[in-house]
Amino acid sequence: MPHDGNQGTTRADKSSDDVTVRGLSPSLFDLRSLPAAFYDNPFPTYHRLRREAPVLRCADGSVLLTRHADLMRVYRDTKSFSSDKKIQFAPVFGEGSPLFEHHTSSLVFNDPPLHTRVRRAIGDALSVKMVERLAPVVRSLVARLIDDLAGRQRVDLIAEFASAIPVEVIGGMLAIPVAERAPLREWSLAILGALEFAADQRVLERGNAAVTEFVAYLQRRIALRRATLAAADDDIMARLLRASGGADGLTASELVHQCIFLLNAGHETTTNLIGNAVALLAEAPEARACLLSGPEGARAVVEEVLRLESPNQLGNRTATMDVMLGDTAISAGTVLTLCIGAANRDPEVFDAPDAFQPDRGGSGHLAFGYGIHTCAGLAVARLEGQVALSALFGRFPDLRILDARRAHRARFRGFTRLDAVLR
Repeated sequence: MPHDGNQGTTRADKSSDDVTVRGLSPSLFDLRSLPAAFYDNPFPTYHRLRREAPVLRCADGSVLLTRHADLMRVYRDTKSFSSDKKIQFAPVFGEGSPLFEHHTSSLVFNDPPLHTRVRRAIGDALSVKMVERLAPVVRSLVARLIDDLAGRQRVDLIAEFASAIPVEVIGGMLAIPVAERAPLREWSLAILGALEFAADQRVLERGNAAVTEFVAYLQRRIALRRATLAAADDDIMARLLRASGGADGLTASELVHQCIFLLNAGHETTTNLIGNAVALLAEAPEARACLLSGPEGARAVVEEVLRLESPNQLGNRTATMDVMLGDTAISAGTVLTLCIGAANRDPEVFDAPDAFQPDRGGSGHLAFGYGIHTCAGLAVARLEGQVALSALFGRFPDLRILDARRAHRARFRGFTRLDAVLR
């Protein structure tokens, strides 16, 4: 179902194409200093980088990768390319800071053995089978949110819909009481905001404060939960509690930071998935028909949105040894930025890569990474996206976007506001 969506962007994105291409040639490209037009629509720049400098040496000594094949090579070779960020984050956050402690403890920024221990602790709590048991909870939540929106003249579908879903779902999976979930979104945004390139001091201060507050809250919650843990409890926090302590178990600090990571990883990206999908579908009647055709159609639409407007656009690895990427020599210690957003529009892998085509099959995209660091919560994210979008457009098939405001973040692609008329 092709959709001429101007490279998969919304109306607010369309005016930026030529400016972006002219303004950011490979020789000038710097993720630490990007024009506003780039955030609206980075894809023309990514196409040019992939053609002219697919292994780009950046001014800070890092290397930016934009080819799908190069990202796959890095994802597969965990011996040559490390996910550990201690060296990289020390000068950014300061060793001993709350942000440094959190981001160097979390699952995504670690190699085995910590990575293995945490994945084992979570076990199958995020598996497709377990997620199927979660489906009625998600459907009930989405139905309630949509009922609350009905009859309103104008709604912000980010604040009042897209962001509310993952916070409630993950809050439930971590057994955080409903009455205590209000701060979770702001904590998450502040902590993840510090990961953006060239985050200023105010952003870092907010991030450090959020980590401190979240840790204090979780320490109290974990102490209470440990005292009341029942043998039948099988939520993620219960699994992490059972995996803590002992010679091979999670430390008290690791336990807290994995809980923070699970909220952050599932919240921002799923909010972006739903928001990006709504903006695309509002302008694509054929894709809306596919979405509403049944479960297979909903799955196809979500996979295509994940490819076309990947919620997480950038990842990082560090070379542990001298390696070659194509014809380019990479020295040990080099930081690699993996451009997921560019790889997912690589014409070597995807025909008409800028078109919104839910019928392309959904295979090959890297929105969830690949290999041992494939997103642990991908089944939950897919469920939330499919249920949310099917219910929203099933109730409001002629939904119209009035104002779409992109977040000025290179790493995470989404909207800060998505004002709409529901009809």
